Amino acid sequence: MVKMNSIHKKLHSQAEALIPTPWGNYRLLAFAEDPTDWMPHVALVHEYADLSRPVLTRLHSECLTGDLFHSKRCDCGEQLLKSLDLIGQHRGILLYLRQEGRGIGLINKLKAYNLQDLGLNTIDANVHLGLKIDAREYGIAVEMLLQIGVQQVHLLTNNPDKIEALENSPIQLVSRVPLVMPAQQENLEYLRIKREAMGHLFDL
Repeated sequence: MVKMNSIHKKLHSQAEALIPTPWGNYRLLAFAEDPTDWMPHVALVHEYADLSRPVLTRLHSECLTGDLFHSKRCDCGEQLLKSLDLIGQHRGILLYLRQEGRGIGLINKLKAYNLQDLGLNTIDANVHLGLKIDAREYGIAVEMLLQIGVQQVHLLTNNPDKIEALENSPIQLVSRVPLVMPAQQENLEYLRIKREAMGHLFDL
């Protein structure tokens, strides 16, 4: 089971509304400990999601550069769009977690990018800045899913940390659904490090 201190018991849905999107209509729920939080975690729950059955689910950590500006330095934006396509087809759920730059924040992420341009890889750049290689934690996602009422998931991921988080939670991980994007020249090294040094589950 997930350790109690890794589940955010004070995290609650502070507001929700129906949002029409190109991928279908969704309940958009904003999760935070404080209702005045300007940057809550977000859940997109398809209006016809059947929570009595395993739900196709994506845990997506915020990536402003990739998600919004479609940066080619990573595959995040492509993964987000593909996830929305699949979740729309299968009436699933997407959690958008405010953990920019693997949890180091946008300012540090940009500093790390500058170091990468000087020859460091994504891991060494974080270490050089005195930061964790990956500061994200997924007790947030587990608590959000539990409050939504999810009991079983098909998890859209290549990340072994997300798999472990679900396997060690009250939620049943029924299957892993790969989410592999074609490599580009600009992100080939980034993807190689994710696979070889961080254990992500895909081939190049």
